[in-house]
Amino acid sequence: MDTLLLKLSKFEIPYKTCEYVLTSLLLLFLVLFGGILQLPIFANDLIANSAITTPALIQAKDKILEEINPQARLNKFNIQMSIKYAGNAINNVSDGIKHIKMTKYYSGKPVKINIVEMNSKIASDFEVKPATASVHTLNYKTTLRTIANRTNSVVAINGGFFKPQTGVPLGALMIDKKMYTGPIYNRVAIGISQKGYITGRVQFEGKITGNNKIIKIDNINQPRMLSSYVLAYTRDWGRYAPASPRYGVQLQIQGNKILAASANPLLIPENGYVLVGPKEILGQLFGAQEVNIEIGTNPKWDNVEHIISGGPYLVKNGGVYVDIAEEKLLAIGGRNPRTAIGYTADNNLILLTADGREGSSIGMTLTELANLMKSLGCVNAINLDGGGSTVMYVNGQIVNRPQQIGGIALSNAVVISKKL
Repeated sequence: MDTLLLKLSKFEIPYKTCEYVLTSLLLLFLVLFGGILQLPIFANDLIANSAITTPALIQAKDKILEEINPQARLNKFNIQMSIKYAGNAINNVSDGIKHIKMTKYYSGKPVKINIVEMNSKIASDFEVKPATASVHTLNYKTTLRTIANRTNSVVAINGGFFKPQTGVPLGALMIDKKMYTGPIYNRVAIGISQKGYITGRVQFEGKITGNNKIIKIDNINQPRMLSSYVLAYTRDWGRYAPASPRYGVQLQIQGNKILAASANPLLIPENGYVLVGPKEILGQLFGAQEVNIEIGTNPKWDNVEHIISGGPYLVKNGGVYVDIAEEKLLAIGGRNPRTAIGYTADNNLILLTADGREGSSIGMTLTELANLMKSLGCVNAINLDGGGSTVMYVNGQIVNRPQQIGGIALSNAVVISKKL
Protein backbone atom coordinates (compact mmCIF):
# COMPACT_ATOMS: atom_id res chain seq x y z
CA MET A 1 0.00 0.00 0.00
CA ASP A 2 2.91 2.37 0.87
CA THR A 3 4.34 2.02 -2.64
CA LEU A 4 1.03 2.64 -4.46
CA LEU A 5 1.29 5.86 -6.46
CA LEU A 6 -1.64 8.13 -7.29
CA LYS A 7 -1.43 10.14 -10.49
CA LEU A 8 -2.71 13.61 -9.76
CA SER A 9 -2.40 16.07 -12.64
CA LYS A 10 1.25 15.86 -13.78
CA PHE A 11 2.60 14.65 -10.43
CA GLU A 12 2.96 11.24 -8.83
CA ILE A 13 2.33 11.28 -5.08
CA PRO A 14 2.85 8.30 -2.76
CA TYR A 15 -0.45 6.97 -1.43
CA LYS A 16 0.54 7.40 2.25
CA THR A 17 1.61 11.00 1.60
CA CYS A 18 -1.75 11.64 -0.03
CA GLU A 19 -3.47 10.09 2.97
CA TYR A 20 -1.56 12.29 5.39
CA VAL A 21 -2.37 15.39 3.34
CA LEU A 22 -6.06 14.50 3.36
CA THR A 23 -5.91 13.85 7.10
CA SER A 24 -4.34 17.24 7.71
CA LEU A 25 -6.82 19.03 5.48
CA LEU A 26 -9.75 17.34 7.21
CA LEU A 27 -8.44 18.29 10.62
CA LEU A 28 -7.75 21.88 9.52
CA PHE A 29 -11.32 22.11 8.20
CA LEU A 30 -12.69 20.85 11.50
CA VAL A 31 -10.53 23.24 13.52
CA LEU A 32 -11.73 26.20 11.47
CA PHE A 33 -15.38 25.22 11.03
CA GLY A 34 -16.05 22.50 13.59
CA GLY A 35 -17.53 24.90 16.11
CA ILE A 36 -19.85 26.45 13.56
CA LEU A 37 -20.97 23.05 12.27
CA GLN A 38 -21.03 21.57 15.77
CA LEU A 39 -18.82 18.64 14.73
CA PRO A 40 -17.09 16.53 17.39
CA ILE A 41 -13.31 17.04 17.51
CA PHE A 42 -10.99 14.96 19.63
CA ALA A 43 -7.59 16.14 20.79
CA ASN A 44 -5.81 13.01 19.58
CA ASP A 45 -7.02 13.71 16.04
CA LEU A 46 -5.36 17.12 15.93
CA ILE A 47 -1.80 15.82 15.95
CA ALA A 48 -0.24 16.53 12.57
CA ASN A 49 0.13 13.44 10.38
CA SER A 50 -1.43 11.23 13.05
CA ALA A 51 -3.88 8.48 12.18
CA ILE A 52 -7.54 9.48 12.30
CA THR A 53 -9.32 7.52 15.00
CA THR A 54 -12.77 9.15 15.26
CA PRO A 55 -15.28 6.94 13.33
CA ALA A 56 -16.90 9.89 11.51
CA LEU A 57 -13.48 11.18 10.41
CA ILE A 58 -12.36 7.72 9.32
CA GLN A 59 -15.46 7.43 7.16
CA ALA A 60 -14.92 10.88 5.64
CA LYS A 61 -11.27 10.15 4.94
CA ASP A 62 -12.03 6.76 3.37
CA LYS A 63 -14.71 8.28 1.16
CA ILE A 64 -12.34 10.93 -0.18
CA LEU A 65 -9.60 8.37 -0.76
CA GLU A 66 -12.03 6.16 -2.68
CA GLU A 67 -12.97 9.07 -4.92
CA ILE A 68 -9.38 9.78 -5.92
CA ASN A 69 -8.20 6.16 -5.90
CA PRO A 70 -10.41 3.77 -7.94
CA GLN A 71 -8.31 0.80 -6.82
CA ALA A 72 -9.20 1.53 -3.19
CA ARG A 73 -12.90 1.54 -4.11
CA LEU A 74 -12.55 -1.75 -5.99
CA ASN A 75 -10.66 -3.37 -3.10
CA LYS A 76 -13.36 -2.25 -0.67
CA PHE A 77 -16.11 -3.64 -2.93
CA ASN A 78 -14.35 -7.00 -3.27
CA ILE A 79 -13.92 -7.27 0.51
CA GLN A 80 -17.56 -6.30 1.10
CA MET A 81 -18.77 -8.95 -1.36
CA SER A 82 -16.56 -11.66 0.16
CA ILE A 83 -17.98 -10.90 3.60
CA LYS A 84 -21.59 -10.42 2.48
CA TYR A 85 -21.70 -13.65 0.47
CA ALA A 86 -19.31 -15.71 2.59
CA GLY A 87 -19.73 -19.45 2.06
CA ASN A 88 -21.23 -19.04 -1.42
CA ALA A 89 -19.70 -19.26 -4.89
CA ILE A 90 -18.68 -15.73 -5.97
CA ASN A 91 -17.59 -15.14 -9.55
CA ASN A 92 -16.15 -11.94 -11.00
CA VAL A 93 -18.09 -10.84 -14.07
CA SER A 94 -16.09 -7.62 -14.43
CA ASP A 95 -14.65 -5.09 -12.02
CA GLY A 96 -17.58 -3.97 -9.87
CA ILE A 97 -19.91 -6.79 -11.01
CA LYS A 98 -20.20 -10.06 -9.07
CA HIS A 99 -22.24 -13.19 -9.76
CA ILE A 100 -23.18 -15.24 -6.70
CA LYS A 101 -24.72 -18.71 -6.57
CA MET A 102 -26.35 -19.86 -3.35
CA THR A 103 -28.84 -22.35 -1.97
CA LYS A 104 -31.39 -21.32 0.66
CA TYR A 105 -33.69 -23.68 2.53
CA TYR A 106 -37.36 -23.13 3.28
CA SER A 107 -39.18 -25.70 5.42
CA GLY A 108 -36.15 -27.90 4.91
CA LYS A 109 -36.35 -27.79 1.12
CA PRO A 110 -33.81 -26.14 -1.23
CA VAL A 111 -34.11 -23.08 -3.45
CA LYS A 112 -31.35 -22.44 -6.00
CA ILE A 113 -30.63 -18.73 -6.23
CA ASN A 114 -28.50 -16.62 -8.59
CA ILE A 115 -27.60 -13.04 -7.72
CA VAL A 116 -25.74 -10.31 -9.57
CA GLU A 117 -24.58 -7.30 -7.59
CA MET A 118 -23.15 -4.26 -9.36
CA ASN A 119 -21.40 -1.14 -8.14
CA SER A 120 -21.96 1.41 -10.91
CA LYS A 121 -19.10 3.68 -9.83
CA ILE A 122 -16.61 0.85 -10.28
CA ALA A 123 -18.32 -0.65 -13.35
CA SER A 124 -18.53 2.80 -14.90
CA ASP A 125 -18.04 1.44 -18.43
CA PHE A 126 -21.34 -0.48 -18.15
CA GLU A 127 -24.96 0.63 -18.20
CA VAL A 128 -28.18 -0.91 -16.92
CA LYS A 129 -31.29 -0.63 -19.06
CA PRO A 130 -34.32 -2.54 -20.37
CA ALA A 131 -34.16 -4.15 -23.79
CA THR A 132 -36.95 -5.41 -26.04
CA ALA A 133 -37.02 -8.68 -27.95
CA SER A 134 -36.97 -6.74 -31.24
CA VAL A 135 -35.78 -3.25 -32.18
CA HIS A 136 -38.58 -3.02 -34.76
CA THR A 137 -41.80 -4.04 -33.02
CA LEU A 138 -43.30 -4.84 -29.62
CA ASN A 139 -45.19 -7.78 -31.10
CA TYR A 140 -42.27 -10.17 -30.83
CA LYS A 141 -40.66 -12.67 -28.46
CA THR A 142 -37.25 -14.30 -28.32
CA THR A 143 -34.90 -15.97 -25.84
CA LEU A 144 -32.92 -14.07 -23.23
CA ARG A 145 -29.69 -15.29 -24.79
CA THR A 146 -30.70 -13.69 -28.10
CA ILE A 147 -31.52 -10.37 -26.40
CA ALA A 148 -28.23 -10.47 -24.47
CA ASN A 149 -26.19 -11.23 -27.59
CA ARG A 150 -27.88 -8.44 -29.57
CA THR A 151 -27.15 -5.91 -26.82
CA ASN A 152 -23.59 -7.17 -26.14
CA SER A 153 -24.55 -7.74 -22.52
CA VAL A 154 -22.50 -9.40 -19.80
CA VAL A 155 -25.59 -9.89 -17.61
CA ALA A 156 -29.29 -10.15 -18.42
CA ILE A 157 -32.47 -11.22 -16.64
CA ASN A 158 -36.04 -11.49 -17.86
CA GLY A 159 -38.00 -8.25 -17.48
CA GLY A 160 -41.61 -7.23 -16.92
CA PHE A 161 -44.91 -8.93 -17.66
CA PHE A 162 -46.08 -9.32 -21.25
CA LYS A 163 -49.00 -10.60 -23.28
CA PRO A 164 -48.09 -14.25 -24.01
CA GLN A 165 -49.82 -14.38 -27.39
CA THR A 166 -48.04 -11.35 -28.87
CA GLY A 167 -45.12 -10.34 -26.66
CA VAL A 168 -46.41 -6.80 -26.08
CA PRO A 169 -45.15 -5.63 -22.64
CA LEU A 170 -47.91 -5.18 -20.05
CA GLY A 171 -46.85 -2.18 -18.02
CA ALA A 172 -44.53 0.79 -18.21
CA LEU A 173 -41.50 0.44 -20.45
CA MET A 174 -39.26 3.37 -21.33
CA ILE A 175 -35.84 3.07 -22.98
CA ASP A 176 -33.57 6.06 -23.60
CA LYS A 177 -36.44 8.39 -22.60
CA LYS A 178 -38.75 6.90 -25.24
CA MET A 179 -42.04 5.61 -23.81
CA TYR A 180 -42.82 2.30 -25.50
CA THR A 181 -45.74 1.17 -23.31
CA GLY A 182 -47.66 2.75 -20.47
CA PRO A 183 -48.35 1.47 -16.94
CA ILE A 184 -51.34 -0.63 -15.99
CA TYR A 185 -53.16 -1.04 -12.64
CA ASN A 186 -50.90 1.59 -11.05
CA ARG A 187 -48.19 -1.06 -10.67
CA VAL A 188 -44.75 -0.38 -9.28
CA ALA A 189 -41.84 0.37 -11.61
CA ILE A 190 -38.14 1.03 -11.27
CA GLY A 191 -36.55 4.06 -12.91
CA ILE A 192 -32.89 4.00 -13.97
CA SER A 193 -30.78 7.13 -14.38
CA GLN A 194 -27.10 8.01 -14.52
CA LYS A 195 -27.33 8.93 -10.84
CA GLY A 196 -28.94 5.70 -9.66
CA TYR A 197 -32.39 4.22 -9.20
CA ILE A 198 -35.87 5.17 -8.08
CA THR A 199 -39.04 3.14 -7.47
CA GLY A 200 -42.69 4.09 -7.37
CA ARG A 201 -46.18 3.22 -8.49
CA VAL A 202 -46.34 4.99 -11.84
CA GLN A 203 -49.36 6.28 -13.72
CA PHE A 204 -49.57 7.36 -17.35
CA GLU A 205 -50.08 11.04 -18.08
CA GLY A 206 -50.94 12.06 -21.62
CA LYS A 207 -53.08 14.59 -23.45
CA ILE A 208 -53.85 15.99 -26.88
CA THR A 209 -54.82 19.61 -27.42
CA GLY A 210 -56.64 21.09 -30.42
CA ASN A 211 -59.73 23.18 -31.24
CA ASN A 212 -59.23 24.78 -27.81
CA LYS A 213 -59.95 21.40 -26.26
CA ILE A 214 -57.76 19.26 -23.97
CA ILE A 215 -58.43 15.53 -24.24
CA LYS A 216 -56.90 12.98 -21.92
CA ILE A 217 -54.93 10.09 -23.44
CA ASP A 218 -55.30 7.08 -21.15
CA ASN A 219 -52.37 4.94 -22.29
CA ILE A 220 -49.90 4.15 -25.05
CA ASN A 221 -49.37 0.87 -26.93
CA GLN A 222 -51.47 -1.17 -24.50
CA PRO A 223 -54.49 -3.41 -24.99
CA ARG A 224 -57.86 -1.73 -24.39
CA MET A 225 -59.35 -2.22 -20.94
CA LEU A 226 -62.33 0.15 -21.13
CA SER A 227 -64.33 1.22 -24.19
CA SER A 228 -64.20 4.81 -22.91
CA TYR A 229 -60.40 4.99 -23.06
CA VAL A 230 -58.47 7.05 -25.60
CA LEU A 231 -55.35 5.08 -26.51
CA ALA A 232 -52.29 6.17 -28.48
CA TYR A 233 -50.44 3.77 -30.78
CA THR A 234 -47.04 4.23 -32.39
CA ARG A 235 -45.25 2.22 -35.08
CA ASP A 236 -43.68 0.18 -32.25
CA TRP A 237 -47.12 -1.45 -31.87
CA GLY A 238 -47.16 -2.50 -35.54
CA ARG A 239 -48.21 -1.16 -38.92
CA TYR A 240 -51.88 -0.71 -38.04
CA ALA A 241 -53.77 0.34 -34.94
CA PRO A 242 -56.11 -2.22 -33.34
CA ALA A 243 -59.86 -2.17 -33.98
CA SER A 244 -61.90 0.75 -32.70
CA PRO A 245 -64.34 0.26 -29.82
CA ARG A 246 -68.07 0.36 -30.56
CA TYR A 247 -69.03 3.88 -31.67
CA GLY A 248 -65.32 4.61 -31.88
CA VAL A 249 -63.04 6.47 -34.26
CA GLN A 250 -59.35 6.64 -35.11
CA LEU A 251 -57.24 9.74 -35.82
CA GLN A 252 -54.02 9.45 -37.80
CA ILE A 253 -51.58 12.11 -36.57
CA GLN A 254 -48.15 13.11 -37.79
CA GLY A 255 -46.35 16.19 -36.59
CA ASN A 256 -49.08 18.58 -35.49
CA LYS A 257 -51.56 17.55 -38.17
CA ILE A 258 -54.51 15.14 -38.29
CA LEU A 259 -54.04 13.29 -41.59
CA ALA A 260 -57.12 11.04 -41.52
CA ALA A 261 -60.10 9.92 -39.45
CA SER A 262 -61.85 6.56 -39.72
CA ALA A 263 -63.81 3.99 -37.78
CA ASN A 264 -61.54 1.32 -39.29
CA PRO A 265 -57.92 0.54 -38.31
CA LEU A 266 -55.55 3.16 -39.72
CA LEU A 267 -51.92 2.86 -40.79
CA ILE A 268 -49.68 4.20 -38.03
CA PRO A 269 -47.36 6.82 -39.56
CA GLU A 270 -43.62 6.79 -38.92
CA ASN A 271 -42.83 9.18 -36.06
CA GLY A 272 -46.55 9.68 -35.51
CA TYR A 273 -49.58 8.30 -33.72
CA VAL A 274 -52.99 6.82 -34.22
CA LEU A 275 -55.41 7.73 -31.45
CA VAL A 276 -58.27 5.27 -30.91
CA GLY A 277 -61.27 6.03 -28.74
CA PRO A 278 -64.96 7.02 -28.54
CA LYS A 279 -66.11 9.27 -31.37
CA GLU A 280 -67.91 11.54 -28.90
CA ILE A 281 -64.52 12.33 -27.35
CA LEU A 282 -62.12 12.36 -30.32
CA GLY A 283 -64.74 13.97 -32.56
CA GLN A 284 -64.06 17.23 -30.71
CA LEU A 285 -60.78 17.41 -32.66
CA PHE A 286 -62.34 17.12 -36.12
CA GLY A 287 -61.25 20.03 -38.28
CA ALA A 288 -58.46 21.15 -35.96
CA GLN A 289 -55.78 23.08 -37.82
CA GLU A 290 -53.13 21.96 -35.36
CA VAL A 291 -52.89 19.44 -32.51
CA ASN A 292 -50.24 18.73 -29.92
CA ILE A 293 -49.62 15.45 -28.07
CA GLU A 294 -47.82 15.22 -24.71
CA ILE A 295 -46.78 11.88 -23.20
CA GLY A 296 -45.34 11.35 -19.73
CA THR A 297 -45.68 9.74 -16.31
CA ASN A 298 -47.03 10.73 -12.93
CA PRO A 299 -44.91 11.20 -10.87
CA LYS A 300 -42.71 12.97 -13.41
CA TRP A 301 -39.38 11.19 -13.41
CA ASP A 302 -37.70 13.87 -15.51
CA ASN A 303 -34.13 12.71 -14.94
CA VAL A 304 -34.86 9.02 -15.53
CA GLU A 305 -33.64 7.50 -18.80
CA HIS A 306 -35.25 4.07 -18.47
CA ILE A 307 -38.31 2.59 -16.76
CA ILE A 308 -39.41 -1.02 -16.38
CA SER A 309 -42.44 -2.10 -14.41
CA GLY A 310 -43.25 -5.28 -12.57
CA GLY A 311 -45.04 -5.87 -9.33
CA PRO A 312 -45.68 -6.19 -6.57
CA TYR A 313 -43.33 -4.21 -4.37
CA LEU A 314 -40.99 -6.39 -2.33
CA VAL A 315 -39.09 -3.82 -0.29
CA LYS A 316 -40.18 -0.22 0.15
CA ASN A 317 -38.07 2.36 1.97
CA GLY A 318 -36.13 -0.37 3.75
CA GLY A 319 -39.11 -2.45 4.91
CA VAL A 320 -40.77 -5.57 3.53
CA TYR A 321 -43.85 -4.45 1.59
CA VAL A 322 -45.75 -6.89 -0.63
CA ASP A 323 -48.81 -5.11 -2.09
CA ILE A 324 -49.99 -8.02 -4.21
CA ALA A 325 -53.73 -7.25 -3.92
CA GLU A 326 -53.40 -3.51 -4.62
CA GLU A 327 -51.52 -4.21 -7.85
CA LYS A 328 -54.02 -6.87 -8.96
CA LEU A 329 -51.44 -9.65 -8.92
CA LEU A 330 -53.11 -12.27 -6.74
CA ALA A 331 -52.71 -14.80 -9.56
CA ILE A 332 -48.93 -14.91 -9.08
CA GLY A 333 -49.03 -15.85 -5.39
CA GLY A 334 -47.83 -19.15 -4.02
CA ARG A 335 -44.42 -20.77 -4.47
CA ASN A 336 -42.92 -20.19 -7.92
CA PRO A 337 -39.71 -19.38 -9.80
CA ARG A 338 -39.03 -15.68 -9.16
CA THR A 339 -37.11 -12.76 -10.62
CA ALA A 340 -36.42 -9.54 -8.70
CA ILE A 341 -34.57 -6.24 -9.07
CA GLY A 342 -33.57 -3.86 -6.30
CA TYR A 343 -30.87 -1.53 -5.03
CA THR A 344 -29.03 -0.81 -1.81
CA ALA A 345 -28.61 2.43 0.15
CA ASP A 346 -25.30 3.08 -1.61
CA ASN A 347 -26.86 2.42 -5.06
CA ASN A 348 -25.55 -1.09 -5.69
CA LEU A 349 -27.87 -2.86 -8.12
CA ILE A 350 -29.10 -6.34 -7.19
CA LEU A 351 -30.62 -8.75 -9.74
CA LEU A 352 -31.93 -12.09 -8.50
CA THR A 353 -33.50 -15.26 -9.84
CA ALA A 354 -34.83 -18.18 -7.80
CA ASP A 355 -35.52 -21.49 -9.53
CA GLY A 356 -38.65 -23.50 -8.77
CA ARG A 357 -41.12 -26.18 -9.74
CA GLU A 358 -38.48 -28.90 -9.56
CA GLY A 359 -37.17 -31.27 -6.91
CA SER A 360 -33.80 -29.53 -6.54
CA SER A 361 -35.41 -26.09 -6.15
CA ILE A 362 -38.94 -25.47 -4.93
CA GLY A 363 -39.28 -21.76 -5.72
CA MET A 364 -40.20 -18.93 -3.36
CA THR A 365 -43.24 -17.10 -2.10
CA LEU A 366 -43.29 -13.35 -2.61
CA THR A 367 -42.84 -12.77 1.12
CA GLU A 368 -39.79 -15.05 1.19
CA LEU A 369 -38.40 -13.19 -1.81
CA ALA A 370 -39.05 -9.84 -0.13
CA ASN A 371 -37.27 -10.91 3.04
CA LEU A 372 -34.32 -12.17 1.02
CA MET A 373 -34.00 -8.92 -0.94
CA LYS A 374 -34.11 -6.96 2.30
CA SER A 375 -31.45 -9.21 3.84
CA LEU A 376 -29.21 -8.44 0.85
CA GLY A 377 -29.40 -4.76 1.75
CA CYS A 378 -32.08 -3.57 -0.67
CA VAL A 379 -33.82 -0.36 0.41
CA ASN A 380 -36.24 -0.76 -2.51
CA ALA A 381 -36.98 -3.84 -4.62
CA ILE A 382 -39.71 -5.08 -6.93
CA ASN A 383 -40.83 -8.40 -8.35
CA LEU A 384 -40.50 -8.93 -12.10
CA ASP A 385 -42.16 -11.55 -14.31
CA GLY A 386 -41.51 -15.04 -12.94
CA GLY A 387 -42.63 -18.61 -13.41
CA GLY A 388 -41.53 -19.95 -16.77
CA SER A 389 -40.03 -16.55 -17.63
CA THR A 390 -37.40 -16.62 -14.86
CA VAL A 391 -33.94 -16.79 -16.42
CA MET A 392 -30.51 -15.24 -15.84
CA TYR A 393 -27.62 -14.88 -18.31
CA VAL A 394 -24.02 -14.17 -17.23
CA ASN A 395 -21.00 -13.97 -19.54
CA GLY A 396 -22.48 -16.05 -22.34
CA GLN A 397 -24.18 -18.68 -20.20
CA ILE A 398 -27.67 -19.29 -18.78
CA VAL A 399 -26.68 -19.72 -15.13
CA ASN A 400 -29.98 -20.82 -13.59
CA ARG A 401 -32.20 -23.79 -14.48
CA PRO A 402 -35.40 -22.55 -16.11
CA GLN A 403 -38.12 -25.12 -16.73
CA GLN A 404 -37.52 -24.89 -20.46
CA ILE A 405 -33.86 -25.29 -21.40
CA GLY A 406 -32.50 -21.85 -22.19
CA GLY A 407 -35.73 -20.21 -21.03
CA ILE A 408 -38.96 -19.43 -22.87
CA ALA A 409 -39.28 -16.70 -25.49
CA LEU A 410 -39.55 -13.32 -23.77
CA SER A 411 -40.83 -9.86 -24.58
CA ASN A 412 -38.20 -7.80 -22.72
CA ALA A 413 -35.27 -7.99 -20.37
CA VAL A 414 -33.01 -5.99 -18.06
CA VAL A 415 -29.42 -5.99 -19.32
CA ILE A 416 -25.99 -4.85 -18.19
CA SER A 417 -23.89 -4.00 -21.23
CA LYS A 418 -20.85 -1.97 -22.21
CA LYS A 419 -21.57 1.69 -22.87
CA LEU A 420 -21.33 2.60 -26.53
